[in-house]
Amino acid sequence: MTPRRTLVQRLHASPFQGVLAITGGGSGAIVELLQVPGASSSVLEAIVPYSEASLAALLGGVPDQACHVATARAMAMAAFRRAQTLTDAPANDVFGLGASASLRTLDPKRGDHRMHIAVQTLASTLSWSLTLEKDARSRQKEEALAVDLILRALAEGAGIEDSLPLALRANEKIDFQRHDAEPHWHGLLSGELSAVTHPPPPKRERRIIFPGSFNPYHEGHRRMAELAQRHLGMPVEYELCIHNVDKPTLDYADLRSRTQQFPTGATVWLTATPTFVEKSEVFPGASFIVGTDTLVRIGESRYYDGDEDRRNRAIEAIVAHGCRFIVFARKIGERFVSLEDLELPHELSAICDTLPHPFRVDVSSTELRQGEENAG
Repeated sequence: MTPRRTLVQRLHASPFQGVLAITGGGSGAIVELLQVPGASSSVLEAIVPYSEASLAALLGGVPDQACHVATARAMAMAAFRRAQTLTDAPANDVFGLGASASLRTLDPKRGDHRMHIAVQTLASTLSWSLTLEKDARSRQKEEALAVDLILRALAEGAGIEDSLPLALRANEKIDFQRHDAEPHWHGLLSGELSAVTHPPPPKRERRIIFPGSFNPYHEGHRRMAELAQRHLGMPVEYELCIHNVDKPTLDYADLRSRTQQFPTGATVWLTATPTFVEKSEVFPGASFIVGTDTLVRIGESRYYDGDEDRRNRAIEAIVAHGCRFIVFARKIGERFVSLEDLELPHELSAICDTLPHPFRVDVSSTELRQGEENAG
């Protein structure tokens, strides 16, 4: 009985079950799990999104880097959400595993040989990163190490103590990160709640809600919030949606880092409301702070697969919930576009306001993030 097989048997005997998504190396872990009797009790599905298109389809968008710890975490979250649809097991027993590796190939690599593995559960986001000593192993031995690390990651996620040895060299060290959920986040990820915040804000008949990914929160966001608050005479509350169109679902590491950016005392809502129809249901009567680029996506039928009736129904629902939009000029393509430049359905333009003193946002989170990556 090998240590691998013993560990796999213990995994199969546990209530832990979920989906694995593995690319670039480590796919042998799927074989190890499936060839031991009892695999059906722990493996709901296993996928290998090897091409760029396949990985993008899994994540809901192309990642900044294919082999990166953030990508492994995004894969784990996508796998976790898939697992939720495949089992009726208690939410605490469900997992998603993501693994992305760049291992030895026939042609010498210019970059590092590395692997990133993540496990997502209702309680935690766990990740392991390892940079290998270059050209110190054959591809087969690098693959074997990736398999062992994946199995150990599953054991850690399941709360199983393991004795599976890792054949690490003296200069190799695993970077392990654990991000546990705040208790009020659980209902959001399980699908039981559509919005949470802590502590609960004062009850108000009207709210200013500032939705965004805030990756990162920057001076433009701060100024927009300040001007909207001054204009309407009430505090701005931020909304960070864990599910977004064409973007991976945010994990607990993302939530932790992004919620810590906001001003002290600010109300930050975490939601599972990717569309403004859903936001209007959760925040009836709210004024939403948006840029013209976002307003275009609300008002043009091409963002509803060309279905004007569907677009109209969405706008009617937002109007019915008593919501409005505070609109800031944003860069679209090569020019800055204000509310007055847009051709919008009358029902939508009727609930849009601009500030008495126009303010345009010249910076974007994407540009800041790309600048940080280039500087690094």
